[in-house]
Order: sequence, then C-alpha cells, then structure tokens
Amino acid sequence: MTEADLIEVTTQTIWTIIKCSVPLLLVSLIVGLIISIFQTVTSIQEQTLTFVPKLLAIFITLLLTGNWIMQSCVEFFTTLCESFYPYVK
Repeated sequence: MTEADLIEVTTQTIWTIIKCSVPLLLVSLIVGLIISIFQTVTSIQEQTLTFVPKLLAIFITLLLTGNWIMQSCVEFFTTLCESFYPYVK
C-alpha cells in the first residue's frame, strides 16, 4: 500500500463521514438557532429547553435520511472491501 493509496482511502472515509453526518448536524444547528432566537425574544433563560426539540428533529431527520445514510455507508464499505486486495499487495 503506497502513501497515495492511503491518502485516497482516508479521503474517501472522511468524505463519507461528512456526507452522512451533515443532515443531522445541520438540522440540529437550525433547530438550536431557532430555539435560541425564541428564548432571546421571550426572555426565557432555560438551558434545557433546546434538548427535546433537537432530539425530536434529529430523530425525524434520521427516519427520513436513514436509508440514504445506510446506503452510503454500505456502498463505501463494499467498495473498500472489493478493492482491498490491491492495497495489501
């Protein structure tokens, strides 16, 4: 396994991780921002108020995008396993 092969596999791994985590992180960021603006406008200083809406939003997002996330991960792992032989040569 050359250095270029290792860099390519690492790059593909990082890209797959980013691609699969962005929907959940983006939804969490948007919901947190909306709740924070709501707290600022209404002068509510409760820190635990954002927990339940974020949890529900992430759960719903995971239900909607879970199939795509799983397909992306399985596709990456299958490709990695199929092309594993040249790396160990």
